[in-house]
Amino acid sequence: MQELQALEAGPEAGSEAFGPLGRMLLGAAKAMAVIGGLIFTGLVVMSLVSIVGRKLFSWAVPGDMEVLQMCAAFAAASFFAYCHLIHGDVKVDFFTAHMARRKVLALDAVGSLLIAGFGALLTWRTWVGAMSIREVGETSPILGWPVWVAQALMVPGFILLTAAGLYMACHHLAAMREGRQ
Repeated sequence: MQELQALEAGPEAGSEAFGPLGRMLLGAAKAMAVIGGLIFTGLVVMSLVSIVGRKLFSWAVPGDMEVLQMCAAFAAASFFAYCHLIHGDVKVDFFTAHMARRKVLALDAVGSLLIAGFGALLTWRTWVGAMSIREVGETSPILGWPVWVAQALMVPGFILLTAAGLYMACHHLAAMREGRQ
């Protein structure tokens, strides 16, 4: 019920309770999400051009699948932080629907800490993987693009996810102490 009210109020209805750091983090996450959305839009246009060109004119965008794979990974990683900050995560509140608000906030804080840990793990392993690929000099087969760059471009999104998780954990704990909704 509370989630429905939050959705009706708009995606950033709770952001007024954020401090300056939270608003800055939300702005960075929103900018990253917009960039990811623009990249996905460009990928859709490129795919349409390639598919229509292949079917009608026997011509396709060279390396279209390589570009799609490399750019989609970065674009997907760019949405996670914004989603977490606006409470867009999938939550199953069957067990918590009738719990005291303080307990729900405590559980949300734990969940946000887990998100932060997961984001930190993804950041670390993605960076290590990108540097390993860089050392061996792997390139894409058709275009010859360095594969490590595409992987390294996911790292900022994961760093932002880690920061969002930490911030939201602190935000939930502060709300729990102050008795806020």
